[in-house]
Amino acid sequence: MIPFAYKVFSTVVEQGTFYKASVVLNVTPSAISHSINQLEQDLGFPVFNRSRTGVELTENGKQVLPIVQDILNTQKRLDQVANNINGLSSGSIKIGAFSSVCINWLPPIIQNYKKSYPDIDISVDQAGFADIVQEVKNGQIDIGFTSLPVKENLIVDALVKDEIYCITPKGFVPNNQQTVTKADMRGRKFILQRGDYDLDTKATLDHYSIQPNSLQFSIDDQSIIAMVEAGLGWGILPELALQKISGDVAVYPFDVPSYRSIGLVTSATLSKAPSTKKMITQIKEFVATNYPDRLLTEG
Repeated sequence: MIPFAYKVFSTVVEQGTFYKASVVLNVTPSAISHSINQLEQDLGFPVFNRSRTGVELTENGKQVLPIVQDILNTQKRLDQVANNINGLSSGSIKIGAFSSVCINWLPPIIQNYKKSYPDIDISVDQAGFADIVQEVKNGQIDIGFTSLPVKENLIVDALVKDEIYCITPKGFVPNNQQTVTKADMRGRKFILQRGDYDLDTKATLDHYSIQPNSLQFSIDDQSIIAMVEAGLGWGILPELALQKISGDVAVYPFDVPSYRSIGLVTSATLSKAPSTKKMITQIKEFVATNYPDRLLTEG
């Protein structure tokens, strides 16, 4: 059996305070404190810095977290395999995804998955690319959608290439009538979503010599569209982000096509869990069916 202190440690990291962790685990705050104190005694060093507002991981705690999480995930995998052997189909999956995947992909993917595996619990955490990769590395989420490449030592499945477009106020027409060029972009302000400001978007900006002082940041894709519609700047958004948002704006490709690469990341331990393997298969089938001409073959 996994020591209860490991579960307490992981839950405190997720919740940020001993009290919130006690509510989640249905124990008293003193039990949480006792478990953490015992863990720190066993390890020989503190794992948290405590304050009035909550707790933060120490540098040693940050090193321990992925190991503890891996132990918990191995137990989770064992439980799922045992349940399947006994004729049950149970388990849980935590998915991390950025906004446009949450809006356009996950609803049909999860809906189809639940038809075959109704007893598996699924939760979704919306975050930026870097946070998703880090949460997969730490074992806090099982599967993550992110922008490639990924430098961490994780299992990466390349999915699709997603063309990046320029969003302008209605009425603007490029000099060549069809694509946005460097001349069209000179002197313009650009509005980006900070969480989706990936390396491919940066490469596009660098190609067109857009300086950092020309950038503003907004909350989400729909907010970018609204700000462009109001004449406050131009936007740069990938095709996936444009599927279900609307506004009185114009959308043009760049004269030199730009793409971002979307991939799936998971850890070596969690990729073998039955529920996770089934979800990865479901995701790949969805992507292959809906984007056959945009599939990537390498991570």
